[in-house]
Amino acid sequence: MQEIHSIKAEEGMVLARDVVTADGRVLCGKGTTLNQVIIDRIRKMDIQHITVEGRPLVEEDQKTLEEELLDIERRFSKVQKIPPLMYLKKKMRERAIDSWK
Repeated sequence: MQEIHSIKAEEGMVLARDVVTADGRVLCGKGTTLNQVIIDRIRKMDIQHITVEGRPLVEEDQKTLEEELLDIERRFSKVQKIPPLMYLKKKMRERAIDSWK
């Protein structure tokens, strides 16, 4: 999942979290597929950021999933037989993979 500025929202993106107005009302629910009407409403309500599924926008300094997983492998390469660290490695891999869904 990726948090993006509402200006970068595009039709077809799917919300990963509810979009909530300043006064706490849910404008759009998680799982909503964005269309131009919804995007215009989000912008009109001055909602600056939304969270969408996957990683639809590539940022300049953003690593790919494969690069993130390789970094995790490198970090843990010297501690292969320490169970608490292997558990931590597993959780870091799961979190990296989930962030790309």
